[in-house]
Amino acid sequence: MDGDRDPGAQPERTRLAWRRTTLAFALVVVLAGRSLVVAGDGRPVAVVGVAVAAVLWAAFLLLAHRRLTQLTEHRPAAAAGGAVLAAAGTVLATAAALALTLSGG
Repeated sequence: MDGDRDPGAQPERTRLAWRRTTLAFALVVVLAGRSLVVAGDGRPVAVVGVAVAAVLWAAFLLLAHRRLTQLTEHRPAAAAGGAVLAAAGTVLATAAALALTLSGG
């Protein structure tokens, strides 16, 4: 079965997955910001929560860009464990910040 595998396809699928995740992350932050504007919710907790989410998205964007750059090499190295944990941490921290924002906490 390994003979049928296209070694060039895996890095491309990984690049597409990072791009989809970054886009979905951006959409979550934009929708959270939109909910602030539409609801007219000017509570400091809500504003700070969305601002934190935006900063975390920017950090995730930097991590994703670094990984996408690594994937352009002829033989890309495996993702570093720290980078993967940092990416997961930004997603979880954003979820927590927006959950607190939406709960009114």
